[in-house]
Amino acid sequence: MLSFLLSALLLTSAAPKTDWRTPYELGNGNTTTTHAACIAYYQRLDAAYPEITLREAGTTDSGRPLHEVVISLDGDADPASVRAKGRQVVFIQNGIHPGEPEGIDAAMMLARDYVQQPKLRRQLTDITLVIIPIYNVDGSLNRNSTTRANQNGPESYGFRGNARNLDLNRDYIKQDSRNARAFAQLFQRWQPDVFVDTHTSDGADYQYTMTLIATQQSKLHPALRSYLNGQLLPAVYGGMAKRKTPMTPYVDFEGRTPDARGLTGFMESPRYSTGYTTLFNTIGFVTETHMLKAYAPRVKAQYDFLELLVQAVAQQKDALAQARAAAQQQTAIQTTFPLAWKLDTTAADKVTFLGYEGKLKPSDISGQPRLYYDRKAPYSRQIPYYNTFQPTVQVQRPAAYLIPQAWSEVLERLRLSGVQLRRLRQDTTLTADVYYVQDYKTGQRPYEGHYVHTAVELRTAPQPVAFLKGDYVAVLNQPAARYLIETLEPQATDSFFAWGFFDSVLQQKEYFSDYVFEDVAADLLRRDPALRERLEKLKQQNPAFAASGAAQLDWVYRQSPNYEKTHLRYPVVRWMGGALPVE
Repeated sequence: MLSFLLSALLLTSAAPKTDWRTPYELGNGNTTTTHAACIAYYQRLDAAYPEITLREAGTTDSGRPLHEVVISLDGDADPASVRAKGRQVVFIQNGIHPGEPEGIDAAMMLARDYVQQPKLRRQLTDITLVIIPIYNVDGSLNRNSTTRANQNGPESYGFRGNARNLDLNRDYIKQDSRNARAFAQLFQRWQPDVFVDTHTSDGADYQYTMTLIATQQSKLHPALRSYLNGQLLPAVYGGMAKRKTPMTPYVDFEGRTPDARGLTGFMESPRYSTGYTTLFNTIGFVTETHMLKAYAPRVKAQYDFLELLVQAVAQQKDALAQARAAAQQQTAIQTTFPLAWKLDTTAADKVTFLGYEGKLKPSDISGQPRLYYDRKAPYSRQIPYYNTFQPTVQVQRPAAYLIPQAWSEVLERLRLSGVQLRRLRQDTTLTADVYYVQDYKTGQRPYEGHYVHTAVELRTAPQPVAFLKGDYVAVLNQPAARYLIETLEPQATDSFFAWGFFDSVLQQKEYFSDYVFEDVAADLLRRDPALRERLEKLKQQNPAFAASGAAQLDWVYRQSPNYEKTHLRYPVVRWMGGALPVE
């Protein structure tokens, strides 16, 4: 019996410890995990640790599931329950561009360390961490070693486009991909306080390993803007500097080099991840590690930033909660909403920038002067940072929007983004503000599967509009108010109109034969002297119009009862107040 116990003890002590190194850690420092290995690793964590939950969160265009990882110290992975406990939610998304995979590898290590290291565990006492391991599953399966021509490793990686060749970081509003539709539902379930989207940058050469895009401050309500600039950003910038990985704002600039005119802030419209999340008063970050640095320090920079961010949120949780609550209250009473922005070139801060001198030398290809950055000539220089934007288009908040049920693609996207909709209980004619599209410009080439409209000009006309039983009403007294305004107001940068969801109203369905309508138009002018007077005045003012019989005939047609009143009429109606017969 004694010999048996000794043998068992020896076997137990000789048993190997579980190897929790990630695929990246098992590599040579210049390799990244595959999608299969990534999910398998999280499955191991889920099986070993009750604090970690891995589950499917929807479908992607490749047909593979989108996964979410939830880390809660008490194992609670239910969003409503987590919220009821007063916890802050930090949401990390990786691999939207799978050729930029540092965040994928960093988050795997971080998830493990949060359950294995007591010091890190304490940071999650009042925080639930949600991780999308790889968002663009489709692109991660399309693995290669060449498409990131400007990038220094890893040895192989995924492709930027998804299975439909969409850039998913342009798809948050239009939601053409199943990936984006799954994300919208997941985001709305969690309603995170802070969101992070991990990337690798292109562009200039400089000394930094990490650059950062924070939610554009001009778009935030004052309480959130004050908290972001006064507490959260100083904490993560200071923490990264202490870890010998100083950061700078994302290196976007005009001119030949960053120091020529200074850096400019990034205005992320709602097509982008953080542009979408800002519509719901969630602070967003896009981390951009520098493409020319070696892969290992890029992974470390992502790990350090994510860990420092969680640490800062844990320390500042009360301030963050108060700021976000104040922003939601401000949204509820806000009467004017901006729809488009421009950079304020009169407002600039000074930042210390660690760059390399940009110089010229003859090109080996063309013989013409070409730019290069001289790494033997580093500098530390104060340069301007323009990070204030001013609204160029604003709109007054309506009480509600009325949306005919025929526009099912739009209604589906509203539901996915958490919009509360009600339906008319009977056929109803309402007098309301109606938009007519006066003018717009359309891109000559497709952009992410659409011909995008810009410079939209509208005419507003109060008129009776017939709605059918079952048409939809979206009241603005709900958390999705800002989302509704920026998607349903046609002149907004990323409105559903801009993306072409309402293009059929731009096409005329009935017209006339000129030889027939000539007599009808002449009779109309005889019976309406005021109309004749308007026509003569236009001819006097516009010689080209006066010289064109077709233009004059078309003008008369458009003033006649024969012209279809729905041509160029935007079908979503602004309702400014009063009772509606809703279910």
